[in-house]
Amino acid sequence: MAAAAVAADQKVVTMTSLREGCACAAPPDAAAPPMPKMAAAQRVVAELREACAMPAARLAEVAAAMAGEMEAGLAVEGGSSEMKMIVSYVDSLPTGGEEGSFYALDLGGTNFRVLRVRLAGGGVAERVAREVPIPPGLMSGGGATSECLFGFIASALAEFVGEEEEEGGLDGGERELGFTFSFPVHQTSIASGTRIRWTKAFAVDDAIGEDVVAALQAAMSERGLDMRVSALINDTVGTLAAGSYYDEDVVAAVILGTGTNASYVEDATAIAKLHPSQLPASNTMVINTEWGSFASPCLPLTEFDEALDQESLNPGEQTYEKLISGMYLGEIVRRVLLKISSRCPSLLGGAGELATPF
Repeated sequence: MAAAAVAADQKVVTMTSLREGCACAAPPDAAAPPMPKMAAAQRVVAELREACAMPAARLAEVAAAMAGEMEAGLAVEGGSSEMKMIVSYVDSLPTGGEEGSFYALDLGGTNFRVLRVRLAGGGVAERVAREVPIPPGLMSGGGATSECLFGFIASALAEFVGEEEEEGGLDGGERELGFTFSFPVHQTSIASGTRIRWTKAFAVDDAIGEDVVAALQAAMSERGLDMRVSALINDTVGTLAAGSYYDEDVVAAVILGTGTNASYVEDATAIAKLHPSQLPASNTMVINTEWGSFASPCLPLTEFDEALDQESLNPGEQTYEKLISGMYLGEIVRRVLLKISSRCPSLLGGAGELATPF
């Protein structure tokens, strides 16, 4: 990984410049070449740079491989493509003239957000939001069930709405909710979709194949929350819609956060897996690529990437995401530094905290 190489190399450069407290470094006034252990540490970085190298020719190979996966994903539902190219059923984007108050729930990482936004045509007039951390036991492990996870989310949403009602800022009655769900789903309409798999830090086994909207709707009803999910979207689709609200020329969106993904506006006639009866009047459709699952021999997988993958919650999956997204980069850097420490213990003070996964 280039990021790992830069971070590791910076650490080496910093420690070399200090030249203090490192038994394997030469004294400041010495012109002698690096001693064997220091040279070994530098070789780790050099080897990593070489393994991560992406010259133009290799980048072209990666681009061609990804384009091929995209075409395969558009051709057949549930086919062999690693990139699912999910049809979002969003066939038009905001124009910037929209007005009104809207609720949203954003679930995609270790925190989720609930918010209310009031649009005044051309801009956001008011925005009230809350971020809620999800207990690790609800994301994976024996106590992680769909009922518990969505129950926790619905309770936080009910509390959010209840506080706004107490402040007198809202009228009663049913409210509409946009649900941003940043995990792969097989979407069957604008407001329904069954989960394909979990990614990132989530592993709630009983929720695979479940309609995520129905699960959330049931949890809200159990808590007396009068709210209806009117739209189910991926975070990349939401980002694309938000961009379009301010600039009508926006046609693609990319997420680089805990995970990574991209969406874009496709010519509906190019989506072979769409039945003719599903073709929208607009002749356009937003596609959620799910490019985090992209895999190809062209990608620069290092020993650190391979070891991380084997110890992850989903070995062999989300290859591209594990190479470039925030959830994994810190762990890759830790593994690089740990190897450097093993070659020159006094350089980084020994393994110490480096032995603990990021």
